[in-house]
Amino acid sequence: ADVAYLRSILPSTTEEAFFDYLATLDTSEVTVSAVPEGSVVFARVPFLQVRGPLLVVQLLETTLLCLVNYASLVATNASRFRLLAGPDVKLVEMGLRRAQGPDGALSASKYSYIGGECCPVVPHGTAATPSPMSPSPSLLTGFDYTSNVLAGKLYGIPVRGTIAHSFIMSFTSLEEVQLRVSLPPLAGGEPVDLPALAESWLQRVDTNPLLAHARSGLPNFCAVALALHQLGYQAIGVRLDSGDLAQQSKEVRRVLRACGAHFQVPWFETIPIAVSNDISEQSLEEFSREGSEIDMIGVGTNLVTCPLQPSLGCIYKLVEVNGSPCLKLTEDEEKMTIPGSKTIYRLYDAAGHPFMDLMALEEEPLPSAGQELVVRVLGTLGEARKVVPTTVEPLHRTYFRDGQMCEPLPSLLEVKNHAQASLSLLNPAHRRLHEPQPYPVAVSERLHRLLAELRQASQ
Repeated sequence: ADVAYLRSILPSTTEEAFFDYLATLDTSEVTVSAVPEGSVVFARVPFLQVRGPLLVVQLLETTLLCLVNYASLVATNASRFRLLAGPDVKLVEMGLRRAQGPDGALSASKYSYIGGECCPVVPHGTAATPSPMSPSPSLLTGFDYTSNVLAGKLYGIPVRGTIAHSFIMSFTSLEEVQLRVSLPPLAGGEPVDLPALAESWLQRVDTNPLLAHARSGLPNFCAVALALHQLGYQAIGVRLDSGDLAQQSKEVRRVLRACGAHFQVPWFETIPIAVSNDISEQSLEEFSREGSEIDMIGVGTNLVTCPLQPSLGCIYKLVEVNGSPCLKLTEDEEKMTIPGSKTIYRLYDAAGHPFMDLMALEEEPLPSAGQELVVRVLGTLGEARKVVPTTVEPLHRTYFRDGQMCEPLPSLLEVKNHAQASLSLLNPAHRRLHEPQPYPVAVSERLHRLLAELRQASQ
């Protein structure tokens, strides 16, 4: 059917043998190596290499870039939110209504949960490879929950959500609740009319001066929570979604503490406070600066649409054909490809932090820990530099060889854990969001000479 469709849209002069050839195409000669999913990657470092027949790997270009670009972008964006929120605040992805269609929404839910693809990435390639072009890395691990129930079903992501405003607004009084809500005590016994019990508690709440003058809705919440407590249950939390969220959270916490103390219900002091309302990175910085009592944050539009960088810009370039290295020349050095089939190494210092990524030709010997290496850092006019790594880590693994999977793919939770481990190793100077120290990417002396020779030969 696919070949028939192509036959219908291509010129009538197209040779029939071409369509016969297309019908025979498969990935039986394709090999793919890549950094493990969830790894931190940096600009100009190939995170994926594809080998195989030229036409086949060319046909894979658009598919691979589509799969990698948005996923890495959202994971990176999610990790930025996590870094700003800190490790203790729970983050909920709530972007389904603002995402780029249902497929984009599912991808956003999945990869914001991972939250660790540090990408500026660019493919090069019949060794074709993707690698990042943007210079900033992604950071800490991602979100805790999603409000997308389908994403929870498909990927096992924990699901959390809030009650719709329209449901609350549909009632003007408790008298409108036609089907009374009866709830049995956890300790056993006859079901109790919960609205009536809550109304009795509301009368007692209103006698407390602090609670009586609390913001609209909060006395009602306290009354319902106290009624639930009387039956052995605990309220899940309070949600704020307008106004000065940081200040409101502090006011709400003060009321909850007063209520807990007045009615001798200790867990009232720690009732979670959730906020939402067009939350952005700037919002989280303001929460941190002003101080707050916020326990959970819902982020939607500014997470899934990535407004600070709407696209990632991964590229997929040819670096070798029939054993001969290829070079794409351009006046912009950052867009110039690095030729040849390469092995990528991450070099670590004595503190365990990665301090440099090194590209070397595949046939070069593996660098050793403690060995002095002469490298050329990209973007520094090619000046030679000597480094001595404490640890050397090859970054790529082969996942697909000659058309067959050769290594099992990790679960989503395993990817998330790897992202956490990978990001936690970064030096804080490289990890900070504002004015981070540039992370150096270098090539070996031999690869540098090859690059110079190809540039010279092309002039």
